[in-house]
Amino acid sequence: MFFYSAFIVVFPLALVGLISYERSSEVLEQEAGQYSRQIIEQVKSHVEYYVRDIEINTLRIINHPDMVRFMRMRTLEEVQQSGIRENIEQVLKNATYSRADISNITVVLDDLQVVDVASINSPVPVDRLQKEYWYADIPMDGSPKLISRVIEWPDRNEQVISIVRRLISPYTLQPIGVMIMDVNFRRIQEITEKVTIGRTGFLYIVDSQNHYVYHPDLQQVGQPSNFDHMSAMLTADSGSMITEDWPHKFLTYSLSPYLGWRLVTSIPYKELTQGANYIGQTILGTLLITLALVYLLGIGFAASLLRPIRRLHHFMKKVEVGDFSGRLEISSKDELGVLTDGFNKMVGKLEELLEEIYFTRLQETEASLRQKGTELKVLQSQINPHFLYNSLETLRGMALDQDMDDIAEMSASLAKLLRYNLKNDSPTVTLREELRFCEVYLRIQKFRFEDKLEYELDVPEWALDQSIVKFSLQPIVENSMIHGIEPGVGLMHIRITALRDTENSFFVAIRDTGVGMTEQQLHDIHRDLDRKDVLSGGEHIGIANVHRRIAYLYGTEYGVSLNSIQEKGTAVRIRLPYVQQTGTDVPITEE
Repeated sequence: MFFYSAFIVVFPLALVGLISYERSSEVLEQEAGQYSRQIIEQVKSHVEYYVRDIEINTLRIINHPDMVRFMRMRTLEEVQQSGIRENIEQVLKNATYSRADISNITVVLDDLQVVDVASINSPVPVDRLQKEYWYADIPMDGSPKLISRVIEWPDRNEQVISIVRRLISPYTLQPIGVMIMDVNFRRIQEITEKVTIGRTGFLYIVDSQNHYVYHPDLQQVGQPSNFDHMSAMLTADSGSMITEDWPHKFLTYSLSPYLGWRLVTSIPYKELTQGANYIGQTILGTLLITLALVYLLGIGFAASLLRPIRRLHHFMKKVEVGDFSGRLEISSKDELGVLTDGFNKMVGKLEELLEEIYFTRLQETEASLRQKGTELKVLQSQINPHFLYNSLETLRGMALDQDMDDIAEMSASLAKLLRYNLKNDSPTVTLREELRFCEVYLRIQKFRFEDKLEYELDVPEWALDQSIVKFSLQPIVENSMIHGIEPGVGLMHIRITALRDTENSFFVAIRDTGVGMTEQQLHDIHRDLDRKDVLSGGEHIGIANVHRRIAYLYGTEYGVSLNSIQEKGTAVRIRLPYVQQTGTDVPITEE
């Protein structure tokens, strides 16, 4: 019941929890993707507006009269003689100092002249600029290109975004140089810092060549980004994905066609699914609590079922041993109550039927047993023993068919008595066998007298294998029953034991707590032991028969003797020869 209740509770809740976790994870991913795309679009519009403004400044510089005049010069001598370099430097300085986010402006006019804001010589030589990855990709039509790079000043390194344009000759309309405007990250940082992406998420920007244009860690600016495991970002304009590396990250990206940049938000997947994990933990806790409650209710329910079943089982055990006196209390009207009521009625009817049979068939059976007056051959000459044995087996079968277990047990006991008489013709048996036969007889008598009779077989182990005349104990026990319990009132106790009395003999004692005998009755019995004709019938022929068979087999020094006190009881001693067993040393006891 515990297994099935656990299965019934755990399986549905676990299934619901799994489905809820999966669905909540999907919903959280969708919501996070939508939220991140909204943020990216806002940031993208601000950055595009900002870059357009910077590009306008580059056009103003290119279209300045001094700059146009400078681009028309073809030789270094012409530049030096005109003195225009100072004017160009002033134009660049004015443009640079007008905005706090412009770090430097550099003009490279082929190989003739390099002019920037800082000094006469640019901090990055022309030949070095020409070797950088982005230089060859500058559009030849004068359109701007955005790159991220690091400017190495004498005292520091600065990460910047550079807006690069080709300078076009007014005469030939061919590229004659480049202008590089370096913009620091102050404005972009201001834009991105206003964006909140979860608790630990952040936004970064990569260019068309997969270099970091912006990253919260400015040390990453200008470095190649790791997109080997993010090929989807290179083929799609926008979308979301979960990285395969550990710890997993939830990325949302969008391409700016104008800038050629991809703006990416990164959120730790563990943080994103924290809500789903909380739902899972809540479901697990609910599952455990529910399972504990189910088990407690199940234990209570099982106890309410098992209690009456155990009472019924206990009462059935009492009925099995013949106790029909009690009745079970009916505490409910359910199936168990109906079963208990039916069992009570069955026990009542069985008790009435057994009482009726006790007073009929049992009396007839006892009358037949009492006719075994003296010897087994007298009984065998009067009735066919096999017929009686078969009749008892038939009676036992009828009793079992009627669920009369006690009648069946009594019939089986009577059959054992008869089988004991028929099984061999030897005049002697072991005391063990004779006690077993005697106990069967006492058990039969117990059915009749119930609480009026108690018996005890207290024979030591050393005596069980000693020899005794067959059918010697039962007649004496029967005599105690007839003369001790029938005339008296109350409880009668019979005890059988064995003791050593001399070196070569022992005796079996049969004591009862019956009404006892007078001295005259005791005298008459002792007289009849040697004189009474056992074939003539009458009283005490059983004891006389046992005494004479013992004396005939073992000698006149062995046999039966009696002691009795009126109203106290009677003790019968059967004296027999003792045979020493190997390894057995039994002390002699005087009684």
